[in-house]
Order: sequence, then structure tokens, then C-alpha cells
Amino acid sequence: MHVSGTVAPGPDVYSQAVDAIRRIEESLRDAGAELRHVVRTRIFVTDIGLWEPIGKAHHELFGEILPATSMIEVSKLIAPEFLVEIEAEAYIGD
Repeated sequence: MHVSGTVAPGPDVYSQAVDAIRRIEESLRDAGAELRHVVRTRIFVTDIGLWEPIGKAHHELFGEILPATSMIEVSKLIAPEFLVEIEAEAYIGD
């Protein structure tokens, strides 16, 4: 299962990352999955210097799940107020 790039409004990159992951979690739940099924995330960020608060949000929400993760700096996202976009791949096996 793939959850396409997810953004969320917020005052800073940490809150945007938290809300984006929560939206991903909601999409997974709607499909009968959970965050524990996520095997990979890709994080697109407009300033790679903001990696720490994004990593903090990712770790807080995924905890011990530890999906393979890439963080990629991009010049801009869909709207200037968005600082981070996250996509996820989940595997629901037997």
C-alpha cells in the first residue's frame, strides 16, 4: 500500500511533520492498516537544515517501527507555507 505525499499546515516544520504522519496514519487505518505496517517513508523538505525537528516527529510517532527512511531537500513544495511532505509505503502480509 502506498500513501502519496502528505502535507499539513502548521506554524513550524515539527508540527507539520507530526500532522502529516497523523494524516498518513488515518489513511492507513481507512485501508485496514496501521503505522506498524509502514516499511518505508520518504521525506521531502525545503530546508535540509531542519532535519532534527522532522526526525524527532518521525521517531515520536513511529517509535520502534523504524521504517527505511530517506530525507530529500527540494526547492519547493505545492504551496510556500508547506515545509515538509511525507509519503509512506506499507506492507500488510499474512
